[in-house]
Amino acid sequence: MNDTPEQQEFIDPRDEIVTHLPALRAFARGLTGDVSGADDLVQETVLKAWSKFSQYNEGTNLRAWLFTILRNTYLSKRRKQSREVSDGEGVFAARMASKPDHDGRLALQELNAAMKLLPVEQREALILVGAMGFSIEEAAQTCGCAPGTIKSRANRARKALVEILHLEKGELPDSTDKSVAMVMAGAPNGF
Repeated sequence: MNDTPEQQEFIDPRDEIVTHLPALRAFARGLTGDVSGADDLVQETVLKAWSKFSQYNEGTNLRAWLFTILRNTYLSKRRKQSREVSDGEGVFAARMASKPDHDGRLALQELNAAMKLLPVEQREALILVGAMGFSIEEAAQTCGCAPGTIKSRANRARKALVEILHLEKGELPDSTDKSVAMVMAGAPNGF
């Protein structure tokens, strides 16, 4: 049984892809300058070619078609990367991240419960100086006592809150609420 010339020459283009892999890898390495990136690029090229074989015109240059896909894929990635912000250490992402609101509400509820356990004098000193932003002198005048007394009361109140809330030394409760942070962090003038 003799095959016709058409039957002898027919090779499925999908089977032919394998013969072009070394040249595709070399081209990709030349473009990327990176072995790992080149291998990823070749893999993506083969996947795209395989999924788009319906667009391949039989009888045309398969090698040129594959190289075109690889080149276009590479250029698309480059355009995308030019719009991306490099943030290898996560600094930019950390600035954009925000804690969920429920964390702030929970911290505020815990702080309110802890504040109720403080003596009234300590609580009012901490609220005036910490949450309300009063200066030591303004808080002292409001409470009718010496500035040193306000400092002492606010510091004792913070120490008591650290114990009640089971915080480590220097640790602040996780909160998105500004007033919680102000109460626990201390007055702006650093007393």
